[in-house]
Amino acid sequence: MGVRSYKPYSAGTRQLTTSDFADVTKATPEKSLTKRSHRKKGRNNRGVITSRRRGGGHKRLYRVIDFKRDKRNIPARVAAIEYDPNRNARIALLFYKDGEKRYILAPRNLKVDDFVQAGEDAPFEVGNSLPLYRIPLGTMVHNVELTPGKGGQIVRSAGCGAQIAAKEGDFVTLKLPSSEVRLIRRECYATIGQIGNSEHANQSAGKAGRNRWKARRPKVRGSVMNPCDHPHGGGEGRAPIGRSGPVTPWGKPTLGYKTRKKRKASDALIVRRRRKGSKRGKGGRNA
Repeated sequence: MGVRSYKPYSAGTRQLTTSDFADVTKATPEKSLTKRSHRKKGRNNRGVITSRRRGGGHKRLYRVIDFKRDKRNIPARVAAIEYDPNRNARIALLFYKDGEKRYILAPRNLKVDDFVQAGEDAPFEVGNSLPLYRIPLGTMVHNVELTPGKGGQIVRSAGCGAQIAAKEGDFVTLKLPSSEVRLIRRECYATIGQIGNSEHANQSAGKAGRNRWKARRPKVRGSVMNPCDHPHGGGEGRAPIGRSGPVTPWGKPTLGYKTRKKRKASDALIVRRRRKGSKRGKGGRNA
């Protein structure tokens, strides 16, 4: 698993870097574990665009992933490591002893013909899913549940892993990839290991067309629009914003403005907030 670069035969290949797919062992998906996926294109149930700059892109077939890992105490053999166009992590095809097949997120160092298992008494090995209270301190985990039985909701991206920092009472303290330290119920399940394909962060699209294949449409700065289209627009030449700070096209503060609810129920479970992000868009010209 690594990153492949290209000779600059064209402007699009000059900065292009892609995965070498060395870890992928099977090219076609398991037909019984796929289904048709409707592309929302940034629209809600009324057809109104709620997320800008989405649409188009290559057609995808959705792979049904087992985030719950609710098939307990039955060993499964890793039959293949596959590419999934719907996520940046690789997926592993499991063949269970009883004949059932399922997909899971592929952790780092999981190989074909390895055996994985889920349950309270599962061995302490990469790919096995156990309740948090059964996993030793300092272990890296992924696909972590927030509500017992609901299935993994956090730590599911390529290269991510959360560390078990402490156990006290009914809660286990986790240090998340964002550096946030949070309490999670001890009965919640998590999978041992770190998500694979960590080199995904080092890839470069190389050209705008590759993002169009991913259903990402062009982004236009507000400062180059007309006043009727954006609050930053208008003026002669490169005019400043003309406001106390950058805003969205609808006048709401943006670029660093916190939008989390003031009295959210889960605030009581957050021990330490995540680190502050860099001040991108300094000067407010990129809203």
